[in-house]
Amino acid sequence: MSTAVRIPLPDLAGAVGSALGPGPWLQVDQQRIDTFADATDDHQWIHTDPERAARGPFGATVAHGYLTLSLVAPLLDALVVVDGAAMGVNYGLDRVRFPAPVTAGSRVRASAVLADVQPVGGGVQARFDVTIEVEHGAKPACIATVLCRFYGAEPSA
Repeated sequence: MSTAVRIPLPDLAGAVGSALGPGPWLQVDQQRIDTFADATDDHQWIHTDPERAARGPFGATVAHGYLTLSLVAPLLDALVVVDGAAMGVNYGLDRVRFPAPVTAGSRVRASAVLADVQPVGGGVQARFDVTIEVEHGAKPACIATVLCRFYGAEPSA
């Protein structure tokens, strides 16, 4: 069962300022970290060597910052559904910070604020201020300004 807020595409601009979440927890286990390391060819020991990482600065292996950032897509999908959008695309990021690590086995979840909505050719661009928290963490794992575009029909080329 989804707990996502459903906002009709024509009403999205009227929802600016809405707080979304927090969403459900998602576990970031070592297998996910290793799979990401394989996909990105980033096998630095702080991510993939549990024995060495246990003696390192974080006391365990940690997720890549870009792995944490990549989780914005499913975590944001769990927060908001734009009804009537035939397509949504990631348009980019304005700012990203990683204040705290995500150690292997941790759970993360997101909250967001719909900060702005502007018309773009054939659709709208929404700006979400997203915070990914780590369960029992003192600081967020990621703070990002995320740009998404939503189209009521497939955009013409």
